[in-house]
Amino acid sequence: MAGASSDKILYYWEDLQPGSERDLGSITPTREEIIAFATQFDPQPFHLDDEAAKASVFGGLCASGWHTCSMAMRLMVTQFLQQSASLGSPGLENVQWKKPVFPNDTLRLKHTILETRPMRTKPAVGLVRTAWDMHNQHGDSVLHMEGWGMFRRRHPATDTTDPAADSAATSD
Repeated sequence: MAGASSDKILYYWEDLQPGSERDLGSITPTREEIIAFATQFDPQPFHLDDEAAKASVFGGLCASGWHTCSMAMRLMVTQFLQQSASLGSPGLENVQWKKPVFPNDTLRLKHTILETRPMRTKPAVGLVRTAWDMHNQHGDSVLHMEGWGMFRRRHPATDTTDPAADSAATSD
């Protein structure tokens, strides 16, 4: 389980209600961190070289979108998932990089629960669809993601007769 040990779990599937929002804190990438991530995972010139970045559509060195997603994931894990009965994720439905992230931008993450439903084929598991919204220090949206998470249920269901409970994207 990716989440906390059972005696430290604060959030089970039943605790995750549609419409609830959480501020998951902030993170500030440095120039060195942006270049290090890009060197290993996304070695495009505008993530690696100041001069090439100035000549790009971004106008300056900027983080990879995947680095931005990774920073959001870090905040999600340390500020929420480590305290939950998280069982991982079957995937994302939507990722949008809205604006570039530059060195020393302070990024703040908000997590909103959009919907929940039990997993039909695994009565001890519930599905949670969420939106992740990250903004920089100017209030500009830099990242929007939507996807599903799986969480252990505090009280597993005994009846799994609803065949529509799992969608094709989250079926097991």
